[in-house]
Amino acid sequence: MPRLHLTLPSFGSWAAGDWGRVLDLARTADAAGIDGVVVPDHVAIGPHTDAYPAGDFPLPVDAPWLEPLGVLTAVAAVTARLRLGTGILIAPVRPAVVLAKAVATLDVLSGGRVDLGVGTGWQREELEAAGVPWAERGRRLTDGITACRALWETDGPVSIDLPSVAFAGIRSAPGPVQRPLPVLFSGTLHEHNVRRIVELGDGWIPIMGATDDDIAAGVATLRTAYEAADRDPATLRVRGPADATLEAVPALLAAGVTDVVVGARGVESALEELTERFADLSRRG
Repeated sequence: MPRLHLTLPSFGSWAAGDWGRVLDLARTADAAGIDGVVVPDHVAIGPHTDAYPAGDFPLPVDAPWLEPLGVLTAVAAVTARLRLGTGILIAPVRPAVVLAKAVATLDVLSGGRVDLGVGTGWQREELEAAGVPWAERGRRLTDGITACRALWETDGPVSIDLPSVAFAGIRSAPGPVQRPLPVLFSGTLHEHNVRRIVELGDGWIPIMGATDDDIAAGVATLRTAYEAADRDPATLRVRGPADATLEAVPALLAAGVTDVVVGARGVESALEELTERFADLSRRG
């Protein structure tokens, strides 16, 4: 059954400095039957936003951004059933052992509700400020999630020897409740990203601005790759955006999207109606 997620406005001016409003909205979404929330990520923003992949960057460079795993931990404490998603977490700026511990902790405290959406990020200054060379961002993502997977899924000591991550005989407990913990990779489906999704992931987050045809073609590519790797194509998750009208939902579902994401701005007071309309459109599809 398709799922409906709400992007929490944990950034910019929506909360007007009263960040408790973000948690209030999460409570309302939980009660209204929304399936999950998604929280975006920037640990820092440099002055050059021209590389933003969806056109003009929608916020001023001095806009505030809350750290998503911290936000989702607070959301977990005030909700009972919402899935807790990142969209996307810039994984390369976080050391693998730190990321593995933080995500496992969130999954444990939430009772197994984490959906980890990850990517390389798009701003050179942000990555380089965290000590990540721009040219190595893809390798850091692959190695980092490989290391996280090993730490999450092994109860004994873990050893990793990869180009950008290496350690020997370490333990990181407790592991997550979900085994495997769902990981969705963002971005275009070049050869390396297809391999990441098939070997390390559970789904795909198309780039912003992808058309229905782009998504359908990508889903076909990934399902073929899943079959070749002896994975069930029916388990592939695909997260795609819709606006508050939900008019795009039938086409998204037809293209292979399993998880629809709607921005919270403008729908905060009508979440029950949004949920009902989404359920109706999903049944028709």
